[in-house]
Amino acid sequence: MNLPALCEAFVLHFGEMGSRWGINRTVGQIYAVLFIAERPLCADDIVERLGLSRSNVSMGLKELQSWNLLRRRPMPGDRREFFAAPDDIYAIVRTLVDERKKREIDPTLSVLRELLMRTPVTPEERHAQSRLKDMHELIELLTGWYAEVQKLETERLIQLLSLGSKVAKVLDIKDHLFALPGGKAKSKAAANSPGA
Repeated sequence: MNLPALCEAFVLHFGEMGSRWGINRTVGQIYAVLFIAERPLCADDIVERLGLSRSNVSMGLKELQSWNLLRRRPMPGDRREFFAAPDDIYAIVRTLVDERKKREIDPTLSVLRELLMRTPVTPEERHAQSRLKDMHELIELLTGWYAEVQKLETERLIQLLSLGSKVAKVLDIKDHLFALPGGKAKSKAAANSPGA
């Protein structure tokens, strides 16, 4: 690799992580180089930085384009294609999640729906279908939540993510507020007294 030490460490790690996320190590390294680049890069730039073959870089760029993770950036006076990762890291994450949902979650939901429409014949199939129903409901709940989160502007999403464990505290407060008729919360003393 023809990269400074810090950049090389990131690119190597990102390639390893990419292989765990289901993308080719080379594709992960190409994306990492584009992500940290100061300017848009052409295939020749990537070949030089990573020491990969031109054909590997071309295939990697095509795969990244199929995931909608690259932007083409024309360079005045240069006929080659230049690429850059989006500047907004939240846009990158949203795109990754959308693409993974399309490729992994949506097909699973389709299969689950189809299997739940079948009439079970044996006790084993009834049990399996019951488990599939639980899985379907959970995935539907998560995808519904995700659809709502996707509508949030980045600033609101950051606020939501920053809440962290405070969300559980808000839910506890809500539970206490609505525990009694009329929406009045029990006092701590009343809640801890015998018979409460």
